Amino acid sequence: MTLVELHPMVAGECLNLAALTERGGRWKVRAYPAGFALLRHPQAGYALFDTGYSQGVLSAMRRWPGVLYGLVTPVRLQPGQTAREQLAALGMAAGDLKTVIVSHLHADHVGALRDFPAARFVLDPEAYPPLRHLRGLRAARRAYLPELLPDDFETRCEALRFSPAPAGLHPFTEAADVFSDGSTYAVRVPGHAPGMTALIVKTGAAADTPAGGLTGDGSGLTLLASDAAWSVRALRQNMGVHPLARFAFWDVRQEARSRKALHTWLQSHPLTRVIVSHDLPETGLPEARLPEPEHDS
Repeated sequence: MTLVELHPMVAGECLNLAALTERGGRWKVRAYPAGFALLRHPQAGYALFDTGYSQGVLSAMRRWPGVLYGLVTPVRLQPGQTAREQLAALGMAAGDLKTVIVSHLHADHVGALRDFPAARFVLDPEAYPPLRHLRGLRAARRAYLPELLPDDFETRCEALRFSPAPAGLHPFTEAADVFSDGSTYAVRVPGHAPGMTALIVKTGAAADTPAGGLTGDGSGLTLLASDAAWSVRALRQNMGVHPLARFAFWDVRQEARSRKALHTWLQSHPLTRVIVSHDLPETGLPEARLPEPEHDS
C-alpha cells in the first residue's frame, strides 16, 4: 500500500461577510485562510494541491480590473507566507517542485503558479477552456486573473485522466488516479468554478484495513475539498451559502450537485479527515509519517 504524507498550509487570507459564506452567519467581516497543501509521495516526490496567494496577486489587484477583485474580496498576505517562501523554509527550492495539482483556476488557488518554473500543472481538462478567452471585467467577475498564469501555462498543463471510479467512491461515477497507484483520487466537483476537482488521499495506515479506506468508514483518508464549501461543518452538513453568494458561482445547479455528492460520500465515510480551502483543517485524525521520497521528480 502507498501512503501520501499531507501537510495543510496557508498562503494569505481573504475577507468576506460571514452571512454570505454560510446561512445563518452574522453580517460581520471575517478572515478566511487561503489554504493549499503539500503532498509527499514516496515515489513521485513532492506536489502541491493549489498555491494560495502570492505577491503577484497583490500586484494584479493594484491594476484594472484586478482592483475590482480586491474590492470584492480583500486580500491580506504576510511576509514569509507565500507557498514558495514556506517551501524554502523546509529546504526546498522553487525549481525542486515538479507538480502542482490545480483544483480550479480562481486567483486564490493559482496565485503562485509563476513561482514554480519547473512544475507541470495537473488539472481537469474542463477547467481551462471556459475561461481561456476571458479578459478584463468578464474574467475578474469569475475570480480569474489571467496574468497570474505563466506565459507557458498551456504547454505545461497535463490533463487528469478520468475513468470509472473504483468501489468506495459512490456517488462519484468517475475518478482520476493521480499517481497511478490508488493512493490519490481526483473527483469532479464543478459548479463553484468550471472543472473543479477534489482529492481523496490515503494518508493513514487504516486506509488499507477492511474497516477503513475507500470501502470502509474512511479511516486513513483525507478529503481535500477545495471550495466545495466555506467550512468543514457546512460540507459535512450540506449547508449552502447565502443566495446572494450564488451569483459568484459558475453554475449554481452544478455547485449544489457537487456539494451534495461530497456530503453523501462523507456520510458513508464519516472518519475521513476533511480539509476545505477556507477553513481550518479537521484535527485529531492520524496521518502517515513517511521516509524521504526515493526521488523528487
